[in-house]
Amino acid sequence: MSIIDKAIEANRNYAKSYKPSPGNRPYPKIVVVTCMDPRLSDLPGILGLPQADIDVIRTGGPAVTDDVLAELIISNRVLGTTEILILNHTGCGFTTFTDEEMNAKLSADTGDASPAPMRFFAFKDPEENTREQIKMVRSHPWISKEVPVRGFIFDVATGLLREVQP
Repeated sequence: MSIIDKAIEANRNYAKSYKPSPGNRPYPKIVVVTCMDPRLSDLPGILGLPQADIDVIRTGGPAVTDDVLAELIISNRVLGTTEILILNHTGCGFTTFTDEEMNAKLSADTGDASPAPMRFFAFKDPEENTREQIKMVRSHPWISKEVPVRGFIFDVATGLLREVQP
């Protein structure tokens, strides 16, 4: 049985005790832009906040792309989040290659260079990357200057957060 088939089977069991709350939309308090790395999946544990208080945007890097900016704007202006946290981490896979290397590798592996050059948002320094992502968020005119935007690096060896100064 594939992993997806196992997940579908588990969902059937989940649905048996699922209790929907019709008409209730979420009211998260903070939006977190974090990496797709599974080590960052336990945000309630990492941040000590209830799941319902956290609007999560996951992206490789964590890169603040145009799509992520749109999600941040909706999170803030529609859902009502009042703070933005950029959460990077040590040991990120996106530091192990460059966009150019990945384009060349995938073109060679597949024999199809037509998608290149793709932007993968690779980076070398998590601290500098976090500063750049904060700057991307801060520079958007639809994100209120009153909304705090702070960046942190999660240390995968210790579980501690370290704030990155912009």
